Amino acid sequence: MRASQDRFTLWGIEVFLATVEEASISAAARRLGTSPATVSQQLTNLEGAIGVTLLNRSHRPVLPTPAGETFRLRAQNIVNEATQARSELALDGQALTSFRLGMIEDFDADVTPRLLSGMANDLKGCQFLLETGASHRLFDLLDARALDIVVAADVGVSGEWMDVHPLMREDFIVAVPKGQPTDADALKKMPLIQYTQRHHMGRSITAHLARQRLNLAHQFELDSYHAIMAMVAAGQGWTIFTPLGWLRADRFREQVDVAPLPFGALSRTISLTARRGILRDMPEQTAARLKGHLDEMIVKPASQRHPWLKDALTIL
Repeated sequence: MRASQDRFTLWGIEVFLATVEEASISAAARRLGTSPATVSQQLTNLEGAIGVTLLNRSHRPVLPTPAGETFRLRAQNIVNEATQARSELALDGQALTSFRLGMIEDFDADVTPRLLSGMANDLKGCQFLLETGASHRLFDLLDARALDIVVAADVGVSGEWMDVHPLMREDFIVAVPKGQPTDADALKKMPLIQYTQRHHMGRSITAHLARQRLNLAHQFELDSYHAIMAMVAAGQGWTIFTPLGWLRADRFREQVDVAPLPFGALSRTISLTARRGILRDMPEQTAARLKGHLDEMIVKPASQRHPWLKDALTIL
């Protein structure tokens, strides 16, 4: 009986890492889809098998002990090796059983369904999980190994563990009520409807305006492309956002005018990112497939509608 108690499991190590990263047993349980009691028991079993205390569970937030900090790196290596082994075995047998994809919301109505349909034809029997959301949230999920691949805008995150494939660059634009001027002097006299600074894109816009020494009055700060476009269409002000945002809020396109940003150029890059070495050449192949979809479904139609957007949307 004692011999079995001295063995620690991969599940126990995953629970330990989740608890360290979340700094909370209850948050780790939510992330892992289990109960706090199960998390606590797994931690007790792991500490009993190793013979040292790994976490100070009486502290809030939960913190690793010096021994826990030492074990953390080894634990991460163990989980990475196990994940890579599972993926390699599945890819060798052409029987990948699950694929977890994170996508920014900009692509959820057109590009994402096309991508998943094509992948489903190639990966028979594979179960697909799609998570859409803000870029910073998708990177958090990738870092936590809750997703296999994410397609998201650059948010300044980097690491040796990341396998990054740039897909496209888009320049920020302005949108104004139909018929309103789009030059810098005219925009300074109108209220700005600002994209939320809780997201990286909103903070990038604010930082860019600060670099241009512009202090623009704004009453509204929103996190929805559709809500922002609706307010611009209603004449409540103007906004700075991306061509993808404009395309996504298509019901308001005829009620607004768009133009290049007159306060200096600002752009963002959208990339496909995976954990390095886990899925072999699958990230590269998926990126190539995505570039074709982006060119066909976004860049070419947008450039036909507004020729000046040809330089604002670039496949990389």
